[in-house]
Amino acid sequence: MRILLTGRNGQVGWELQRSLTVVGQVVPCDRSTADLSRPDTLKALIADVRPDVIVNAAAYTMVDKAEEEEARATIINGEAVGVLAEQARLLGALFVHYSTEYVFDGVKEGAYVESDATNPLNAYGRSKLAGERAVHAAGVDWLVFRTSWVYGVRGKNFLRTMLRLGAERETLNVVADQFGAPTPARMIADVTAHVLREAAHERRAGTFESGILHLTAGGMTSWHGFASKIIDDARARLPAGAIKTKTVSPIPASAYPTPARRPGNSVLDNTKLEDRFKISRGSWEVGTDLVLDDVFEQMTARQAC
Repeated sequence: MRILLTGRNGQVGWELQRSLTVVGQVVPCDRSTADLSRPDTLKALIADVRPDVIVNAAAYTMVDKAEEEEARATIINGEAVGVLAEQARLLGALFVHYSTEYVFDGVKEGAYVESDATNPLNAYGRSKLAGERAVHAAGVDWLVFRTSWVYGVRGKNFLRTMLRLGAERETLNVVADQFGAPTPARMIADVTAHVLREAAHERRAGTFESGILHLTAGGMTSWHGFASKIIDDARARLPAGAIKTKTVSPIPASAYPTPARRPGNSVLDNTKLEDRFKISRGSWEVGTDLVLDDVFEQMTARQAC
């Protein structure tokens, strides 16, 4: 199986390069070879690679900046995704794409299921919803994973920001009235690899069904709860004095205004994914522990050099 992977340098794309090697031959691309801001250039790339599967991990992810650059975000997250999906259809390839809980408005009580009505609050969410619709319209065999609160050992993310601030400040003020499931990029990549193997069997058997699947870690917390665990674990495991933060204070989202509105409820129901592909997800706490293990190991290695 030949797999074309876009967004190789992103959080999820970086992990996918490792996870997908057990599934097939991975052709990883970064922006220099697969620039989604220029959708017209993608056809030649796909014609050259001729993949059996396209996994699109490239995206415009600057949520607040998208309020100023909605047209650009929509080209990358919407129009280009449609081009990739259409080219996959012409090759008879499977198309895999990643979306976000930001397609919802966050007012539902309880976890969102795949069939719930979408109503994005911000430009980023609208651009990602455009991508979902473009994939569906292409008529290709496809899977879209909606995920949320993604973080990992590299890139710009909440966990790395909290560790940096924890080393600088005695008090951190963190939003406590937005809820979700912090999800490691590595988990997303590993689940994707498992699903691709199973989807290949389904396609050969003629039982494959395209659709949207929710993919997050288990459980839920607030940003404040996530930050508290990060700081507590770091304080316990790093040398004395490495973490200066003594207090992680809860604040309402209204006290931390941002250009883009965020949903209050980002919790996604994963039952459909679990039932179809027999996946048992780890909790967000376990995921955090595993990522912190990797982060602290890297810190130790750097200090030893």
